[in-house]
Amino acid sequence: MAAVVGKPIAHSLSPAIHSAGYAAAGLTGWSYTRIEAGADELPGLVAGLGPEWAGLSVTMPGKEAALALADEVSPVAAVVGAANTLVRRPDGTWYADNTDVTGMVEVLTGAGCVAGAVVTVLGAGGTARAAIAAAARVGAAEVTVVARRPEAIDELRPVAAAVGVPLAGAEWDGAPAHARADLVISTVPQGVADPLAAHFDWRPETVFFDALYDPWPTPLAAGALAAGCRVISGLDLLLAQAVGQFEHFTGVSAPRAAMRAALGR
Repeated sequence: MAAVVGKPIAHSLSPAIHSAGYAAAGLTGWSYTRIEAGADELPGLVAGLGPEWAGLSVTMPGKEAALALADEVSPVAAVVGAANTLVRRPDGTWYADNTDVTGMVEVLTGAGCVAGAVVTVLGAGGTARAAIAAAARVGAAEVTVVARRPEAIDELRPVAAAVGVPLAGAEWDGAPAHARADLVISTVPQGVADPLAAHFDWRPETVFFDALYDPWPTPLAAGALAAGCRVISGLDLLLAQAVGQFEHFTGVSAPRAAMRAALGR
């Protein structure tokens, strides 16, 4: 068994992707569901899971909590300070990884992001941590994090230092001034960035990646599309990061084509 955990979670398409993967890989008896739980509820939830559980996909707001409760963490999860994947080991211990980073690198590279890019990240939570690491891996020259809480930006500085990318901070009200970066990544929850859309003066050359996918397009994505920008949706990341989770949970190669087709449906 496996599940995606978050709050809210009813919108998640992860069950469709993973279930299609199980069917295509011939993994009869496997199931994948949704569990609604916040960060403070995650430790109790995990403690109560039996040996039939292979792992959990963790989404907002539990990514930092997932890292904290794991017995062992991957190097990338340790660097970014957040985990989106919890894998149950045969001895009952839990291993944490962050497949958001590798997933983001995949979709950003596919969108044509190149070394030397100036990057703006909206938000400063667990997904923003992964975005900073992914930006470093594609060779970003600098990253500006725009956040509602200045102290949240300071919490991200060790992440940027660890991955070797210069980090600047900006106040939320000043976000429009950073809309003309080479790459803009929105990592905030549904609705938070919507008021910014009317104030963003997009450059057609900018790549915009919104980690959300429901509802779609977001107001920011709609504005970027109208300006001629290349836009990446959270669906692209959802598939890319799910592949890594699938392989963690099952130990077999992910049937990407079947998983992509299920997501499209």
